[in-house]
Amino acid sequence: MLKKSLKYFALTFLSIVAFALVYLLSAYLLSRISLSAENDQKDIQIYIRTNGVHTDIVVPVRNEHFDWSKEIKFAHIQAYDTNFSHLAIGWGDKGFYLETPTWADLKVSTAFKAATGLSNTAIHATYLDKVKEDLSCKKIEISQTQYTRLIQFISASFQKDKEGHFMHITTNANYGKTDAFYEANGSYSLLHTCNTWANNGLKACGQKCCFWTPFDTGIFLNYE
Repeated sequence: MLKKSLKYFALTFLSIVAFALVYLLSAYLLSRISLSAENDQKDIQIYIRTNGVHTDIVVPVRNEHFDWSKEIKFAHIQAYDTNFSHLAIGWGDKGFYLETPTWADLKVSTAFKAATGLSNTAIHATYLDKVKEDLSCKKIEISQTQYTRLIQFISASFQKDKEGHFMHITTNANYGKTDAFYEANGSYSLLHTCNTWANNGLKACGQKCCFWTPFDTGIFLNYE
């Protein structure tokens, strides 16, 4: 009985290791396959930024195409101020966003649900005074038509109420005084992470991006 148990344990362990190796190798190889940007006018400036793990897409708060503050309301943030210039938007696992302020707070159940697509998702939106371009924040210039496509992609990621408005999450888990959380569509998993979402956003508006990536590294390699 002990020998049989050890055999099952060894097989399980080897299967996990094999999956991890295949996953990491696939992530490395597919993230190095770059998709070229469409040739178009450079009318609007957007940004991508990373905290070293997670990628946000940064858009103007308002222009002639869309006013994000009508849905991501200034009243939803602690520092009520209508003079912010940009809005950083990220998509991710709701448990990570709301229940895991630090890695030390990470629960096994949260990690398991996130890895397997069993949990809900949320959008984290942060108002910014200004955007500084550096190694972790890259400017991308796109056309008006491409920006319209990006608006459609991001808007479709939000869950909406019966009136068609973004669904704000009331919580004390905010990261600061200028951010808010919203219910999101889609499932987070090892195959579709926050960085996959950001990469798909770049695909949607015809910008340089990876074939597929679960990590931020592949995205930013395109903008070195």
